[in-house]
Amino acid sequence: MHFTIRKAAHLAVVAGAVAAVSVAGAPAATAEPVQHGCAYPYVCLYVNQAAVTAGHPAAKFRVVTSGFQDVTSRDGYIVLNTRNDDVAYLRSSAGTLCVGPNTTTVMSPGLTVNGVKISSRATC
Repeated sequence: MHFTIRKAAHLAVVAGAVAAVSVAGAPAATAEPVQHGCAYPYVCLYVNQAAVTAGHPAAKFRVVTSGFQDVTSRDGYIVLNTRNDDVAYLRSSAGTLCVGPNTTTVMSPGLTVNGVKISSRATC
C-alpha cells in the first residue's frame, strides 16, 4: 500500500510538471485588433462615417473568391480592408477599384459600389 501511495504521488508530480511545461512552452496567442467593428480577416463596408465611428459595418466579407459577391448597391461606401496580405476589388459604377491590405478607402459620393471580391494578391 505504501508503494501505491508513493507511485501515485510521483505520477501527480510528473503530470504537474508536464502541464507546467506545456503552458509555459506554448506561444502566446496574438489577436488582431478589431477596428471599427471589423476584425481581421474581414473587408467591411460602412454606409457613412457615423457607422464607422459606431463600429457598425453594413456588410462584412472574408472569403477569397474568384468572382464578385453582391452587396447592396450604394453611393459613398467607406471600405476597410483588415487583411494583411490580400486586396479587395470593388465593382463600381466607375469600373473595378482596388483596396490594398490594411487600408481604408472612402468612396466619392456618386460612386456606386455593388460588389466585392477578395483576392489573395498582395498588391493592387
